[in-house]
Amino acid sequence: MTRPEPASYYAATASPRPARPPLEGSLSVDVAIVGGGFTGLSAALELAERGYKVALLEAETVGWGASGRNGGQVNTGYRKGPGELVAMFGRDQARRLWALSEEAKQMIRDRVARHGIACDLKPGSLYAVLKEEELGEIDGDLEVLRTQLGYDQAAHVDRAGMAERLGTTLYRGGLADAGALHLHPLNYALGLAAAAEKAGARIFEDTRATKIDPAGHGAETARGRVTARFTLVACNAYLEGLLPALEPRILPISNYIIATEPLGPARARSLIRDDVAVCDSKFVVNYYRLSADHRLLFGGGEVYTRRDPRDIKRFVRPHMLRVYPQLADARLDYGWGGRLAVTMSRLPNIGRLAGDLFYAQGFSGQGVALTGIAGRVIAEAMAGQAERFDIMARIPHRAFPGGPLLRHPAQILGMLWYAMRDRL
Repeated sequence: MTRPEPASYYAATASPRPARPPLEGSLSVDVAIVGGGFTGLSAALELAERGYKVALLEAETVGWGASGRNGGQVNTGYRKGPGELVAMFGRDQARRLWALSEEAKQMIRDRVARHGIACDLKPGSLYAVLKEEELGEIDGDLEVLRTQLGYDQAAHVDRAGMAERLGTTLYRGGLADAGALHLHPLNYALGLAAAAEKAGARIFEDTRATKIDPAGHGAETARGRVTARFTLVACNAYLEGLLPALEPRILPISNYIIATEPLGPARARSLIRDDVAVCDSKFVVNYYRLSADHRLLFGGGEVYTRRDPRDIKRFVRPHMLRVYPQLADARLDYGWGGRLAVTMSRLPNIGRLAGDLFYAQGFSGQGVALTGIAGRVIAEAMAGQAERFDIMARIPHRAFPGGPLLRHPAQILGMLWYAMRDRL
């Protein structure tokens, strides 16, 4: 039996979904995929369109994890800034990585149009800077974007411009990105699932993988088995012991979002004039946008234990009111949380453990876009065209220190330090 959906705005406004039965018995396919989030669904669609027989195993329901709970922001690039990318990889390799991230955004536009996915896709984002000393970083990033990476859709916004666009005087300046997007993530996931099934993929829900063949030739479940030529493990923060070799490379972090009551078009646009997605410069980032029915969806706050707050609405509300004190009278209709996975480098961890066993994880808050391109390049590699897969697989990664017993306490100390810096 699947665990219940989170009581989220997305679940309450989800598109109709078919009942997908669990796997019963044995099945032989070309590719077994474990995980029904963006990565697994993207790979399933790509592979099915290439003519591969695909079986996707999802422990709960499609989009149950981070893919159906996140802020819906399709941001440009990676969690590392453009200057950091060039410094880390050199100009040529940074340009290759950047091109993949740009393709990731275009994939979303193309898939929504091609498959008629109703996910309220909208353009634009604002990066909102809280401290004067951070403004120089924006100018440096813009210079790298234009001269090193060939990206010209971002522009500096001064303090007055931020106040006009966002209805708050909190920010010292910012970066407007016309090339970014935002969407209803659960409906996008459901649309990908429908497209993959139409292309011939089979999706099994309530089907938790209990064992992965170490050579990548299938997976076992409580009630069946899939034999495959290739296997992709795409569980991200919800690995839960399935592949212990992968877990040291990621840290699951809990994140929380609230949704106000419908505010009406005028009041909603007084908060975000241009209906773009917003994220700020805090390490424990605040992020927010408007929904199709004129609610403010606001994510923020940090938790340093494995337990969720008892009252998520009450927990996130002070962060919202710091930005928008004028919403003190607004009712909160939804509050929910979920887990994402970050890596030490804050770059995605994509690769293979054996010749036929692939994995993708650790998108570090940039997963709405980057999961799509991860699924595509993994599909290419399975088809014998590994050049683009290798670009991402060669990103170096270190395990988090401390081993399984000390990893979480070390994370707490690190997050406390950065949270303290946010308040200085």
